[in-house]
Order: sequence, then C-alpha cells, then structure tokens
Amino acid sequence: MSQPAFSSRFTSSPTEVKGMDTAQLRQHFLIETLFIAGQCPWVLSFYDRYMTGGAMPVNGPVTLETPENLKAAYFLERRELGIINVGGSGQVVADGQTYSLARKEALYLGKGTQQVEFRSDDAANPAKFYLNSAPAHMTYPSRKVSREDADVVVLGSQETANHRTINKLLVNSVLPTCQLQMGMTELKPGSVWNTMPAHTHDRRMEVYFYFDIPDGQSVCHFMGEPQETRHIWIQNEQAVISPNWSIHSGAGTSNYTFIWGMAGENLDYGDMDVCPIPELR
Repeated sequence: MSQPAFSSRFTSSPTEVKGMDTAQLRQHFLIETLFIAGQCPWVLSFYDRYMTGGAMPVNGPVTLETPENLKAAYFLERRELGIINVGGSGQVVADGQTYSLARKEALYLGKGTQQVEFRSDDAANPAKFYLNSAPAHMTYPSRKVSREDADVVVLGSQETANHRTINKLLVNSVLPTCQLQMGMTELKPGSVWNTMPAHTHDRRMEVYFYFDIPDGQSVCHFMGEPQETRHIWIQNEQAVISPNWSIHSGAGTSNYTFIWGMAGENLDYGDMDVCPIPELR
C-alpha cells in the first residue's frame, strides 16, 4: 500500500503494542513506500517529531515542499535534514549551492535552508534520496559527507553471522548537528544479523531503512520490549519506526544494507542499554 504525500504516526505505549496483531503492527510502525517518481512523500512520527521521507526525481527536479501540517514558512525553518542517496548519482541544490551525491553519500542541511531541490543525473537510473528530519534549535553548516569522510567501525564476526561495517555519516564525531544522527550499516556476505546484542535507549528514538535486499529475499525486523518482542517482515526499500523503549534488530534471508537515523535529547552514540541475548523473549 502506498503512503500518502504526508501522514502521521502517533506514539504507542508498550502495553498497547503487546495487544497488536500483525496488521496493526505494520500500520503503526512500517513505512512501506518512500520512493515515488517525481514525488517526496513524508511520514511524521510523534516519537521526537521525527520525519522520514524520500525523493526520486525522474522527469525533472523534485522540490522540497512544506507540508501544511508543519505550520512553517518553509520546511527547514525549524528543522534540520539528513540525506543519503541510495540510487543513481544525483544533485541536491540548497539555496543555490549544488551538492553532487553518488550512491551511499550523505548530505546534512542545517536549519534555515529555504529552497531545496533534488535532481537525478540519469532518468534511466534515478537518484533515490532517503530523507530524515528532526526539529532543530540552532543552525549548523550544511555539509556533504562522502564514504571517505565517514567514521567507520567494523563489528561482529562470520561465526555469529553479524560481520558488518558501520559507516557513521551524519554524527557528532564527523560534523555538528542539533539532534539528528544518521549512518549506514553494510552486512558482509554470509552475515544476516544486525544490531545484536539488541539494545534500547530511553533518550532517543530510531528509524531503520532497509535496502540492497536481493530479489526474492526479506528481512525480519524485531521490535518491542526485550521480554515482549514482536517482528515485522521488511521488503527492499522499506523503513520501520522504533520507539525509544523498543529494541531494533533484524535478521535477513540474505545480507543487506540498512540506514539508521535517530533523534532525541543526546548525541552520545554509545548511550544504550544492551539486552543480553539469552534474556530476550
């Protein structure tokens, strides 16, 4: 089912989620469609007022419009924006400044940026700009972050099927932001588990966007309280909202890549409460 141009997802307590069936879990937490040719759909989560969207310019540029629900003169009047290109090469034009983004390169746009336009270099292989936005209290400089600029960490092992490379792109070890943080985790062939051991973090929420899932394969995303887990099956180029009280982990039928984006009251990447694997229920 396609998402409308703008939709809201209200917060749900752990007690509510315990009673949800499969359809209800998907309705509240799964974002099924992010890339529509020539459009820029958005989903606003009331967890930290986080916004998740996508822009896929095909027959000409796509302009970052301001949803009426934001009650703002322009989209980034009181927000910051993180962009990671997961498609063909393209460009982002922000207040007259052009940023070229190859696949898996990132761009941060600070509060106060008024005009934003997305372009593809090749309509036959369009750019797919994955977008995350959070409220911002001050202006930080806009900046492109290439893969060479990333803070890279390799974790896990082949023996535990979670050998992965974490590319910290829009995080405070790379550039200043108000509260938005984004990065990309690439699982190596033969590895399928991400974020294991699982964890929660009370001071921020998170959104996972899964891509590079081969045809015919899927990822099972785990959520919920550590002793009350639930799961949602994810297809290629879909995202899932993770409340601050929920774990966020996944296992695929193949290796894949995912983008994590988060916001909250702190920028400490290591601020998390790890859930021992044998204690998960």
